[in-house]
Amino acid sequence: MAAERKRTYIWEIPVRLTHWVNFFAIIFLSVTGIYIGGPFIHPTSDQSFTMGWMRFIHLVAGYTLLMMIVIRVYWSFAGNRYANWRVFLPLTGRQRHDLGDATKYYLFVSKKPPYAAGHTMCAGIAYFVLFLLFLFQIFSGFALFSYNSPGLVHQVLGGWLTSLMNIQAIRFWHHMVMYFIWVIALIHVYLAVWLDSVEGNGLMGSIFGGYKFITGKEWE
Repeated sequence: MAAERKRTYIWEIPVRLTHWVNFFAIIFLSVTGIYIGGPFIHPTSDQSFTMGWMRFIHLVAGYTLLMMIVIRVYWSFAGNRYANWRVFLPLTGRQRHDLGDATKYYLFVSKKPPYAAGHTMCAGIAYFVLFLLFLFQIFSGFALFSYNSPGLVHQVLGGWLTSLMNIQAIRFWHHMVMYFIWVIALIHVYLAVWLDSVEGNGLMGSIFGGYKFITGKEWE
């Protein structure tokens, strides 16, 4: 007999909001960033402002990503247990046990799915790494911007990085980290679809509505 499922509110509005705004911000940042690095649209007249618009959209998307990071960090202290900052690091014995179980399942060593009401420990660590990559992109992006647009705000947001790395190294790693982020994003989508099909708990739909259907096998 199938286990009874309980509809449980997991992802609060700030978590879902930052998730989707980040998703679209990354798309805009990637497309405009690739163009800035190697223009692939040729102006049709000397009145064209294509590069200017690309830089403007890139900057707005960068500020948007920064604001989402600020909101998410705040909500990691103000939100429910599933949004709490502790879910991103293996601080307890139970979390380390979950990390081992999830890793075995993802590597096809175990057939037992890593049931979790919120994030599995593997997912939590991956999102923490993604958060660090976002921070590097923000700092390095504003470092590049401050090179031609100096000012206190840009200096605080990333201009200081130019004292630690030369501008070409910053540009190179800013570009490469974009690809690292997309690799993590693609793995994230694949695993979300896979786990949803295995566990049947509405994981994919939960990032839209916030609710999952759990059976009691998930640890709290």
